[in-house]
Amino acid sequence: MEAEIREQPRVLAEQAEAYLATSRAALAGKEFDLVLLAARGSSDNAALYARYLIEIHLGIPVSLAAPSVITRYESRLRYPRTLAIGISQSGAAPDVSEVLAFMRRQGHTTLAITNTAGSRMTQEAEHTILLNAGLEKSVAATKTYSASLLALAQVVRALGADLPDPRTDLPDDVWLDGTRAAAERSLGAILRSSILFSLARGYGFATAEETALKLMECALLPCKSYSTADFQHGPKALAGHGAAAIVYGEAPPDLTEHGCLAVMAPEFRDTPYRPIAEIFFGQWLALLAARARGLDPDEPRALRKVTETL
Repeated sequence: MEAEIREQPRVLAEQAEAYLATSRAALAGKEFDLVLLAARGSSDNAALYARYLIEIHLGIPVSLAAPSVITRYESRLRYPRTLAIGISQSGAAPDVSEVLAFMRRQGHTTLAITNTAGSRMTQEAEHTILLNAGLEKSVAATKTYSASLLALAQVVRALGADLPDPRTDLPDDVWLDGTRAAAERSLGAILRSSILFSLARGYGFATAEETALKLMECALLPCKSYSTADFQHGPKALAGHGAAAIVYGEAPPDLTEHGCLAVMAPEFRDTPYRPIAEIFFGQWLALLAARARGLDPDEPRALRKVTETL
């Protein structure tokens, strides 16, 4: 896991242009009334990031698919002119593949984003963006997660969004080392707290979700993510002594008033691409917390690299 975290700046820098070129070849000139995103796990968090980018910069409504509506309940959903995007590092997710297959049969444009050439998802979708991040051996997705964020950002640019070239805003090795140092300083607060929150809003909400997932799967630390706005509507009552909140961006007002510890993530440049860099902090937190608790983050309990659900 550590080796793959460290590969991210190189992978992102090397693949940025290829993601854009593939996106333009597949989507240039096409117009859509809806974008449907299908994913599970870390890929679902990447989809959440894409939702904000698409709705803010393209004005196209986005729906996050509930695959069981198709796979279990066999609903014959009627979509308007839709771009369906499936995201899966393995490309083996049966339910995501079924969504793409259903949408393609209905005549909609389908796009797979995956790290695995020749996988089922690439066969079901009309178009594919290969992440080309190299083999990811750790169960926890790290480099394939940040690569998925970048690929989705390039898809949005290919669809016509007026966004800057992300290559000027990608994290480098200096940022990588800085986020590790920040995670080391924050580790004590995480380990001594019995209640953990992960908070952000807007683009960063995906980062809060992914950080909570990483802490649970790698370090076996229960952590609940919230939009900073939703946190105000009830969950904040638990933010007292014995609680800690990992915060990306601006902290909720009076977060620490009743004893909650605020773990402020390092702030990257204020661009729509911030989540690509800021998740490094969450990944380091999960890795370091696992080791501190005597756990092997490369062999998380009851988890496998490829999870197949229908």
